[in-house]
Amino acid sequence: MKKVRTEVEISRRRLSYLKDVKRLVVKIGSRVISDEMGLNISHMEALISDMVDLHRKNKEIIIVSSGAIVAGMREMGLSVQPKDLSIKQAAAAIGQGKLMEVYRKLFETYGIRVAQILLTREDMIERKRFLNSRNTILKLLEWGIIPVVNENDTVSVEEIRFGDNDLLSALVASLIDAELLLILSDIDGLFTEDPSINPEARLIPWVDKIDEHIESIAGDSISIEGTGGMRSKIEGARKAVESGIPTIIINGKIPGLISKVLEGYKAGTFFSPCRLPISRRKHWILHTLPVRGRLIIDDGATEAILEKGKSLLPAGIIHVSGNFDAGDAVICMDKNGREIAKGLVNYTSREIDRIKGRKTGEIISILGFKDYDEVIHRDNMVILR
Repeated sequence: MKKVRTEVEISRRRLSYLKDVKRLVVKIGSRVISDEMGLNISHMEALISDMVDLHRKNKEIIIVSSGAIVAGMREMGLSVQPKDLSIKQAAAAIGQGKLMEVYRKLFETYGIRVAQILLTREDMIERKRFLNSRNTILKLLEWGIIPVVNENDTVSVEEIRFGDNDLLSALVASLIDAELLLILSDIDGLFTEDPSINPEARLIPWVDKIDEHIESIAGDSISIEGTGGMRSKIEGARKAVESGIPTIIINGKIPGLISKVLEGYKAGTFFSPCRLPISRRKHWILHTLPVRGRLIIDDGATEAILEKGKSLLPAGIIHVSGNFDAGDAVICMDKNGREIAKGLVNYTSREIDRIKGRKTGEIISILGFKDYDEVIHRDNMVILR
């Protein structure tokens, strides 16, 4: 992790990223807007007042809000996190309407309209649906309407079991070319240690690179209000900065802090964007598409991909693992088992198994057709290390 040595330098660099921000994604966690009684309306009022100030300054705001499950649980009198998936999904179905109604009423007092958008991983995986989601959000922003996005918990099994909305907020930020991702937490940011355990833990104000050290100090949390912890937020930040989007984790329970931060006020932990960000398409390949198989490649192909920026040809493939179709995402691994790239294949697993180790000119004689010279074209490949 590169160290920024002075507070003056931190402030200067933060301001350089923030002074021209027009479009931002604000991720609001369950623990920020709820308490033991359910949704905390006073907290939500303070947050919305802050975002209204930004809206009036012509900032385009997209909210990614958790809270549907906990709102539904309180509505049904549930005080203990249910383990049964159907109960969680039913709670989400009840709570999502309540959550959205609160947002609608609070923004309406300022004459601002909101729109609900519920997404699943499938909406991000299928390219046409991915682009349709982008176009919908951009049209709402054009009309001056604030989109309120949430994972569709009633049908999205993976989100309920494994994640929070931190990943979703990063994907949405990349989807609509946001200039900032603001993750609201119930603590002040990333600390050197868990501050609830060690009161001497120090806030880390600036992170140049999310490396193994940063990952090691990001712990998990489990609560009735949310499924994600600091590790989830760090993963969300990583996905955003890889797209060139600066990310800040701040305490969402401090009134007025959002506006202050955009004016350069030093709060929370700032994650600087990658200097060479990946394209929106490659971000979609890397972070959204599920891995359907693996290709073991030889030393020559490994060098061609990593050092020369080349595509993957059938001659460099040693072994095919998995059952996948053309267009699916696979991982390329070297002979030592190290993952080096992820990409979209031009042939099925059966077809690749037949042409592996063979020259491009032999494809048509083996398969009876040749749609592409490459198994994975460079434009559809993302380097992993």
